[in-house]
Amino acid sequence: MVRGGTVWTVTDGVKDNCDVLVSKGRIARVSPDIDAPEGADVLEARGRIVTPGLIDCHCHLGLWKEGYPLEEAGGNEKTDSLTPHLRALDGFDPEDTSFLDARRAGITTVQILPGSANVVGGVGTVLKTWGGYADEMVRLHPSGMKAAFGENPKNLHKDRGGMPTTRMAVAAMLRSALVDGLNYGRKLDKDPDFPRDLRLEGLLSVIRREVPLRIHAHRADDIMSAVRVAEEFDLDYSIEHCTEGHKVASVLGEKRVMAAFGPFMIFKSKLELKDCAASNVVSLHRAGAHVSLITDYPMIPVSCLMVQAAQIVREGLSKEEVFRFVTMNPAEHIGLADELGSIEEGKIGDLVMWDGDPFDGTRSPDVTIIDGEVVFRKDGR
Repeated sequence: MVRGGTVWTVTDGVKDNCDVLVSKGRIARVSPDIDAPEGADVLEARGRIVTPGLIDCHCHLGLWKEGYPLEEAGGNEKTDSLTPHLRALDGFDPEDTSFLDARRAGITTVQILPGSANVVGGVGTVLKTWGGYADEMVRLHPSGMKAAFGENPKNLHKDRGGMPTTRMAVAAMLRSALVDGLNYGRKLDKDPDFPRDLRLEGLLSVIRREVPLRIHAHRADDIMSAVRVAEEFDLDYSIEHCTEGHKVASVLGEKRVMAAFGPFMIFKSKLELKDCAASNVVSLHRAGAHVSLITDYPMIPVSCLMVQAAQIVREGLSKEEVFRFVTMNPAEHIGLADELGSIEEGKIGDLVMWDGDPFDGTRSPDVTIIDGEVVFRKDGR
């Protein structure tokens, strides 16, 4: 039980001098003056802020590993530009020290995705940032099929020859792949014993809206191409990065598009990042788009999630609005809003005790709790 803290519930305001009781991994009560059950571990939170665990809904923890050369990176399979049968689950290293960095920063849940070298890159997985091996950490699989528009898929296969080398080709290859998935489904409907094809199986799951399409796009024209293709096939989709989303914010807001924005605290290493700025988030949010903040680790350290959030507050949004971008909104983005993202009875017991305001860069988590278990303590106990 966490006792006597200032609880940022996210969905029901701030509750002073409040207790949070966690039982069997879930939040059982949120109320002042709860009598601790016999044998319960009690964490004193007086003078501290208690929040739900943070969520980074787009990163590559364990695929690009801390302290290893780039040759050891496992996020992009560059031998083929269409790889829907790949799974981030099979390639990440749970012993990567970035998971510890995430826990230290109060991040309890992440979605890891393949990289953006390919037009279709494979499926992602939602993980808790604590566990001894991959299957113990998984909370949702598959969590989305990665696709990519723009410079990365257009340029990273040029030495190999063949498509794509233009933006037209990227869109055409994605549309063609989705048609292949659609036709595969029609064959299965006629003949359930039709030979299994892992590539087409993955695309069919997207066509049937069983798995959302997570579309990497920075430039405004790439964002609109992504929306155009996704809506042609009536897909469940999100825009990942959405760097120039502010230029088409009215369209994205009207459609209530899910945008995993960021990172913006980054070296602008290519032309499509030239207009990257914290203020873009404000435009997207005010237009009505559904915004989550991401680190895209290893592009920036995973510990910088709240650092970015503080920058957006400086642009004019309230702390309450922005804190949703790292809690409730990403929970909705990954389809786990009934389980994560706020402090409510019945939800999973992922909590963080902070030694001060989470938006103050000099403050940090004292304790991080996942599934009701303490997984990080600043004092080392």
